[in-house]
Amino acid sequence: MMDWTQCSSVERVPGKVSGAWVFKGARVPVRALFENLEGGATLEQFLEWFPGVSREQALAVLKFAESSLVEAIA
Repeated sequence: MMDWTQCSSVERVPGKVSGAWVFKGARVPVRALFENLEGGATLEQFLEWFPGVSREQALAVLKFAESSLVEAIA
């Protein structure tokens, strides 16, 4: 399981989006990025659909997820 507390681009605030991990400064759940990409959307489309998320935040989340998976495999 990923420790999102180690990713500076996300936050979890009690009472905000039911306490889900969201992109910092936005109300967009992190899971929305993965669900949209899994559904066939491009990163460009996701950023267009969720303007509260910056490209840097999305890329940081993807990089964090990748590094977490690599660590889990090692």
